[in-house]
Amino acid sequence: MFRNSYDSDNTTFSPQGKLFQVEYALEAVKQGSAAIGLRSATHAVLLTLKRSTGELATYQKKLIRIDDHVGVAIAGLTSDARVLSNFMRQQAMRSRMTYGRAIPVARIVQSIADRAQTNTQEYGRRPYGVGFLVIGQDETGPHLFEFSPAGTGFEYYAHSIGARNQSAKTYLEKNFDSFEHASLPELINHGLSALHDTLQQDKHLSIANTSMAIIGPSDSSIEDLGISSAAQRGNFRVWENEGVDGLLRAWRRSRGEPEDGPAEETPVAAEEGVEAGQTAPGSEQAPAGAPAGGEDITMEE
Repeated sequence: MFRNSYDSDNTTFSPQGKLFQVEYALEAVKQGSAAIGLRSATHAVLLTLKRSTGELATYQKKLIRIDDHVGVAIAGLTSDARVLSNFMRQQAMRSRMTYGRAIPVARIVQSIADRAQTNTQEYGRRPYGVGFLVIGQDETGPHLFEFSPAGTGFEYYAHSIGARNQSAKTYLEKNFDSFEHASLPELINHGLSALHDTLQQDKHLSIANTSMAIIGPSDSSIEDLGISSAAQRGNFRVWENEGVDGLLRAWRRSRGEPEDGPAEETPVAAEEGVEAGQTAPGSEQAPAGAPAGGEDITMEE
């Protein structure tokens, strides 16, 4: 039978045991711009690529603060991300009002996973078309979780979601052993390198399309590179635009590249005062049929 016989709702399994509505939601996550997450023994870092819908539009925000100790990076439908992030904020607020303490990171991830799973088994609903990378810090240290529209949440040392995420995963797997004991500057450089691998060949990381967030104590070695000395210990904080300029410069310097990034080629300007199609003063125009400069002239007998 045809595939569309089983994808009209999310409660019908195909003969292969698949829920096509869930697979379509997972594909929506793959179409989103890339997001990278890493964690060490002391810090957790998120890095994202921001997209613009056009030349006149601003870049969409990819990092959302949930509470002082929790934040997320998104890939997929922004509208679905807004709904789920508001739900996470409600859960965090409820924990503080009811129990007088911050909600554990694993519990808040489980709460949105349960909410998403309900949409995969009830008729008349659709799965959320967004994936999250969640970083947070609690009594057990920093954490990195992935949430998927299928209703699952897994913890990682490093992970990537979004477009061309396999290129980033390849880099993360090669350097995985160094993450646990890495310093914050080293962790950021690893994240930027993985994020760079998700770009197209003619694209580069810049302050316009790069954003990052960190959970963990401030590091004095990079205070001058964008981390505010006023940041409280362990708080979720986001750097965008000029805030990531120093971090990008340090990353390029570690790779032996120019700190200002690749130079853009500009067309050679025409001679001042000479318009296109005109002959410059003092120069003679070649007669019609004459060979252009640099061409060989063949003499015929």
